[in-house]
Amino acid sequence: MKILGIGNAIVDVICKVEDIYLTNNGLTKSTMKLVDEFEFKKLLSSLKIEETVSGGSVANSIVGLSKLKNKVGFIGKVNDDDLGNKYEEGLKNENVEYIYSKKKEELPTGTCLILITPDSERTMCTFLGTAGKINENDVNINSVKNSEITFLEGYLWDEGDPKKAFEKAIEYSNKVAMSLSDLFCVERHKLHFLNLVKNKLDITFANEQEIMSLINAKNFNEVITFGKKLGKTIIITRGEKGSVAISKNEVVECDSEKNLKIIDLTGAGDLFAAGFLHGYINNLTIKESLKKGTEMSSKIIQKIGARLN
Repeated sequence: MKILGIGNAIVDVICKVEDIYLTNNGLTKSTMKLVDEFEFKKLLSSLKIEETVSGGSVANSIVGLSKLKNKVGFIGKVNDDDLGNKYEEGLKNENVEYIYSKKKEELPTGTCLILITPDSERTMCTFLGTAGKINENDVNINSVKNSEITFLEGYLWDEGDPKKAFEKAIEYSNKVAMSLSDLFCVERHKLHFLNLVKNKLDITFANEQEIMSLINAKNFNEVITFGKKLGKTIIITRGEKGSVAISKNEVVECDSEKNLKIIDLTGAGDLFAAGFLHGYINNLTIKESLKKGTEMSSKIIQKIGARLN
């Protein structure tokens, strides 16, 4: 297998809202907030659902890699309930090997409410459900060993069982890539994430905000200096400023695509990672890999949701 993803198995529920909806519900635009089941249902009660799809950050990347004809798999915890069955079906339809045996769990399958405002920004409210209870027993060692890269997501990292699952996956991996996922995650787990980036990961994906927060940088030059000293590979997306790869001592830049009809930014980072990793495992240059990431993210932001047709 080329790449095995381990992440939150979350069913995405996509809705369009006005900015006032965020204000009225105390939500900060463009961030992810964890909510309980009660709050999730309350937020959803007055909304019209545009689309429901098997989601989760790394799962979106893995599906993107499958679309590019790579052999991929995914591990993520769902319940043996209606949404869990739909989740599994959704991945199998995308030619992703779903390496997880569903069983009856106390908590339902996780769900993420994705709120799209008129400026195309997305704000997420996630009820993790059983997805956040992933543990080391859910990680299939043979699948990890037989993959060229294990791809993890910062959203999944938490003290207790998820941390043990992470550690087990990293221990048996040939190479490890991880997305920092969200500014909220970085600020919540800063010391742990910094340790992972410095000591455990071969490839780190982040946006500019996330990496600057992680190392408390005052400007982007400090990020470049940090990346060069690290001696590994850091991939940073910078919105309209394009993207940057810092690999050992090399700094490679790639422009963003212009004049796009942006509809929804959901999945932009996930599909960028898919494009880059596709290049990386198929021996393209770093520049070519950045371009593939840019191409994939440019396609996804011109449609609703995080899946390419």
